[in-house]
Amino acid sequence: MNGLGGLNKSPNGVVIGLVQLQLPTVVTKGDLAAQTERIVALVGKARRNMATMDLVVFPEYALHGLSMDTNPAIMCRLDGPEVAAFKAACRDNRIWGCFSIMELNPGGNPYNSGIIIDDTGDLRLYYRKLHPWVPVEPWEPGDLGIPVIDGPKGCRLGLIICHDGMFPEMARECAYKGAEIMIRTAGYTAPIRDAWRFTNQANSFHNLMVTANVCMCGSDGTFDSMGEGMIVDFDGTILAHGTSGRADEIITAEVRPDLVREARAGWGVENNIYQLAHRGYTAVAGGAGDCPYTFMQDLVAGRYHLPWEETVAVTDGTSCGFPASTRRYGEKYPEAAE
Repeated sequence: MNGLGGLNKSPNGVVIGLVQLQLPTVVTKGDLAAQTERIVALVGKARRNMATMDLVVFPEYALHGLSMDTNPAIMCRLDGPEVAAFKAACRDNRIWGCFSIMELNPGGNPYNSGIIIDDTGDLRLYYRKLHPWVPVEPWEPGDLGIPVIDGPKGCRLGLIICHDGMFPEMARECAYKGAEIMIRTAGYTAPIRDAWRFTNQANSFHNLMVTANVCMCGSDGTFDSMGEGMIVDFDGTILAHGTSGRADEIITAEVRPDLVREARAGWGVENNIYQLAHRGYTAVAGGAGDCPYTFMQDLVAGRYHLPWEETVAVTDGTSCGFPASTRRYGEKYPEAAE
């Protein structure tokens, strides 16, 4: 049940709206300002569309489009006019909002960042994409971890971005830190459609967690984004799915964080996030709490190495027109370090 998309809201419900935003082309500062105004207008549309809506979510690249342009002139700052406009829109419409910005980084490549603003206009969550979609994306890998916050109606809320969701460890980390609802914003295009669908469902089911997922929509004359807004319940059931490919459509559903909490406490069979560290508790008291996974041990120790690592052909961005980087993670560009 999803309350007819949120029209019939329960006392414990959180109503989410996913905006399948028309893919823009943004080249100049004027383009950026115009796209900011468009997003602000759609925050208003979301509020008018459904008075019960608690949270409106815009896709990755909603502000900058899919050009991968790193021009400093159109990069954003947290204290810049674009974020200020989003804060005002949330405050004026009394609604929480999730937004995407390409963030200026004087010490390296820009960050692909996501922010969540509450219904009073305060910034509540700030996240930098941990796993840029290499080799296609030139963004600096994130360095803020995965924050989880108290969201609307007291739900525990997390945010990851696009390719992040292809790594099961990302959703697991959100859930491990208490997220009951995980947002996944994306700019994916049609070739990823099937993987998008089954990873969204798997991320929910593996972690007993609601996921709210949305891509850009429509064409910019080069790329064709797919929309595919999906709200998935904690058991993997799809509650709402934008399959029409209609740009600017807002996909809505009511979700129940209280039922997430009930399942996490009460489920025996398939309570997998608990059972991960309590293996075989039917046989041994409390289960085995060791870490039998070699990849985890090696990653922490800094010796992660695939058996076929030497055969991997694509290890930088040159296949997509980006120069091979010589700067190591954590290092700044020389001009920024001076």
